Amino acid sequence: MVAKDHLSDKAKFDLTLVEAAKGGDQLAYADLMERYRESIYFMMLKMVKDSDDADDLTIEAFGKAFSRLGQYSPNFAFSTWLFKIASNNCIDFIRKKRIKVTSMDTGILNDNGDVLKIDAKASTPNPEETLMKGQRIVHMRHLVSKLKPKYRELVEKRYFQELSYEEIATEMNLPLGTVKAQLFRARDFLATMAEKTKDSI
Repeated sequence: MVAKDHLSDKAKFDLTLVEAAKGGDQLAYADLMERYRESIYFMMLKMVKDSDDADDLTIEAFGKAFSRLGQYSPNFAFSTWLFKIASNNCIDFIRKKRIKVTSMDTGILNDNGDVLKIDAKASTPNPEETLMKGQRIVHMRHLVSKLKPKYRELVEKRYFQELSYEEIATEMNLPLGTVKAQLFRARDFLATMAEKTKDSI
C-alpha cells in the first residue's frame, strides 16, 4: 500500500487517475491531460515564445509522461513530476533549435579556429529522395492499417486528412482530451512498430 498522507487532496486525486491509467483506463489519461494541458501549454509558451512549438511541446510532454507512468513515484505530486518532464523536454528542444540555427547561419568553429559553413539542402528533392519518401508514406500507411480501428481512424483524420484536434473531437463526438490522449497512444504504437520494421523501408 502506497503511503500518500503527505499529498494534497488534488495530488491524491491525481494519483487515483495515474493508477487507473496504468491499468489501461483511457478516460484516466484524458482526465489527467485535461487537468494540466492548459498549465503545461502556457509554461511551454513562456519558454519558447511560439504557440505552434508550445502546442507540440505540450503534446510531447504528456506523451513522455504517459509512456513513463511506471516510473512515477507518489513520493511527490504527479503535477510536480509532469512539469519537470515538460520543462526538461522544452530545454532540450531550445538547445537543439539553437544549435541548429547557429550551425546553419554562422557555421561551426572547428579546432583550428576555422568556421565550417553548412550548406542547406536543396529545396527540391532529387528523384531518389522522392522515391524514398513515397516508400516511407506507403510503409506508414501499412503500419496505420494495423492499428486498432479507434486509433486508426484518429491517425487518419489527424495526419492524412490534416484535421485539427477540435475538428476530430466534433466529428467523432469525443471529448478533446480523449482525442489527444488516444492520439498519444496511437503514435506510441506506431513508433514501436516503425522501429521494429525500419529495415524494411
